[in-house]
Amino acid sequence: MKAGWRCSRRRVARLMRTAGLRAKAVRGYRGKAGIRARFAQHPNRLWETAIDRANRVWVGDITYLRVREGWRYLAIVMDRYSRRILAWTLTRRRTTRETCHVLALALKRRRPPRDLIFHSDRGTEYTSAAFCTFVAAHGVRQSVSVRGPEDNAHMESFFHSLKAELTRGTPLVTDRQLRAMLDTYLRYYNARRAHSALGYQSPVAFEHRAA
Repeated sequence: MKAGWRCSRRRVARLMRTAGLRAKAVRGYRGKAGIRARFAQHPNRLWETAIDRANRVWVGDITYLRVREGWRYLAIVMDRYSRRILAWTLTRRRTTRETCHVLALALKRRRPPRDLIFHSDRGTEYTSAAFCTFVAAHGVRQSVSVRGPEDNAHMESFFHSLKAELTRGTPLVTDRQLRAMLDTYLRYYNARRAHSALGYQSPVAFEHRAA
């Protein structure tokens, strides 16, 4: 599409079969039963917010990645408007300290206005008293999912792409190797990877054109 060539999905599938190519896929997410009733007191501000500019709504989430020594936890902050990855951390533990740290990195780099909304799922790393206090202290309004993963669909989609394009089928040995791969991929994702929802532009190009 970006090059101006239009074709159907069936033609793409046929050409891939001819070339011996097969698309990567990862397992879908299964929501937890009863989570809405348990956390109904937390607001979902996305239902009432027009996301019409950068630094209006950021979203965050954590996913698992495996190396030889065990699981590692990747925490991400993304600008919902442009899909740009603003900050990330890779750690051995999944804690509130890390979610505060990755959000602090994004705040330092972008210096958003005081009406910024930060949206996440209902993991304890995002709903703990320490994280809520940190968010409020920086003038950020907190928002959390109510219905399930679809409320944080941009982050779920990003993690799906990352695992399908980068880590699935690739044996990772060390933290250093994983960090290097993540750094390269995230630079590519921000600066070069085309998104259909952005008019087949990269997040960086989309932000520049919008500005």
